[in-house]
Amino acid sequence: MSDSTVATYLLTRLKQAGLKHAFGVPGDYVLTFMDRLIDSGIEMVGTCNELNAGYAADAYARVNGIGCVCVTWGVGGFSAMNAVAGAYAEQVPLVVLVGGPRTTQRRSSMLLHHGVGDFSTMLEAYRHITVATALLDDAEHACERIDRVLARCLSEKRPVMIEIPADMVDKPCAAPGPFAAPDRPQSDPEALAEGLDEVMALLGKAERPAILAGVELHRYQLMDDLLRLVEASHLPIATNLLGKTVISEHHPQAVGVYEGASSRRAVRDIVEHADVLLCLGAWVSDMNLGFYSSGLEGRRMILANSGRLKISQHVYEQVWIGDVVAGLADRMPKRGLKHAPFTPVAKLLETSFAPEAGRKLTVDRVMKCVNAQVGEDTMVIAETGDSLFAAADLVMHHDVGFLGQAFYLSIGYALPATLGCALADPGRRPIALIGDGAFQMTAQELSSLCRRESNAIVLLMNNDGYTTERVIHEGPYNDIQRWDYHRLPEVFGGGWGRRVETEDELAQAMADARASNRGPALIEVMLDRLDASEALRRIGAALSPDKTPS
Repeated sequence: MSDSTVATYLLTRLKQAGLKHAFGVPGDYVLTFMDRLIDSGIEMVGTCNELNAGYAADAYARVNGIGCVCVTWGVGGFSAMNAVAGAYAEQVPLVVLVGGPRTTQRRSSMLLHHGVGDFSTMLEAYRHITVATALLDDAEHACERIDRVLARCLSEKRPVMIEIPADMVDKPCAAPGPFAAPDRPQSDPEALAEGLDEVMALLGKAERPAILAGVELHRYQLMDDLLRLVEASHLPIATNLLGKTVISEHHPQAVGVYEGASSRRAVRDIVEHADVLLCLGAWVSDMNLGFYSSGLEGRRMILANSGRLKISQHVYEQVWIGDVVAGLADRMPKRGLKHAPFTPVAKLLETSFAPEAGRKLTVDRVMKCVNAQVGEDTMVIAETGDSLFAAADLVMHHDVGFLGQAFYLSIGYALPATLGCALADPGRRPIALIGDGAFQMTAQELSSLCRRESNAIVLLMNNDGYTTERVIHEGPYNDIQRWDYHRLPEVFGGGWGRRVETEDELAQAMADARASNRGPALIEVMLDRLDASEALRRIGAALSPDKTPS
């Protein structure tokens, strides 16, 4: 005898996995399911469009451990795809729920609104940017399909997509039993032991070893084991930008963010001069290695990622990163390892800010002001572009204190991501750093922050266009329409805005923002159109099409 329905089973499983909010836009195919979602106790958070819903759900998942976007078939599902692609690229556990046409309609030859191609087109498209998809067109098998797909999402930390035909929402099915989180990956014992022996032998002989940590340590909740390893080894630890805050940058062994040639010299010296570099959960990508400007050599690198361990040319398959981190921590000698001298990043970078009255603002000085504001009660969301690169040197606290799409780099991510962060961790105030060009792409989501009376602080870096692209290569395509950004909270009916041009004006605006709690504070920061961080200038030089080939 059936005790549940397809919708109830699915929503119960999502709640058991830790979901409290879902982001989306209504459409006729998904309306009944959205009713059931609201009835389940999961809060349905309406956004201004489906792309923004995807960005918000992505950020929510990075903080919460699972996120959800709920949209209608065809136009809704396709609109969300860029956000889902970003979640796939950056290993984010995101569930995409799509309300689809009734099963009886699928057997008809009549064309249906919102459709393109045949009924399977969208499902097929999503297979390229998810680790699993499911069509719940059979109540008898719906439970098994739901459990299979969600297990893949949680174990592989990547998106999945579930399509629910409108007439299947209330179909009876078995009741959900206790929730069983997916088992962690199992390492091959012999491969793990041999790999750990080889790593320890290399580290034991090294004169200048160092650790480079990446985002997988957060995705797989390995930060406690990382901290144990760091403190047992005594080694300096850098992170890449996507993995920033997998360890507190106030830790005495943290040396900052490494991004190849765009990094500070002190970080480059530690990472690039290491005779053994232990890379844990860090991806070898152009962004992480500063667009191939790093000079790192494979023979000096130990790469531990989610499914394997690579030591120079030796590859150990079926070795899980969690076992590597914990195993190395257990094997460290009592006195730690030999290493070169280093200075912690918290001692190198000034975290106080003394504004100079009347002094014109620059990117670097704005970041110093922000640095003085961050603490355990804040979360920084940095937009793709100079906001992201300049924010690399903010001295951040532990556990997703910093969030940016540092690999996929989709412009427009940060504002809807701020909404997702605010709901995933309401105890911390979001500080969003967003350029004017990126802001124009998803500006509508300021309306959602106003609607929810979010206390987010949005620092809108107005440098009159796409300065990141200007630094790489100038052209008329880098110009955008000028807006009075600071007036938008009034237009959207919540919060407040202010335009600032000098350091003392910024300091006062930040103080006023910290003192206010009803609605977002949008601070429009006026900058020179060619002002940029030193990190961006280095990246621009590396990427410029005008660069003479060597």
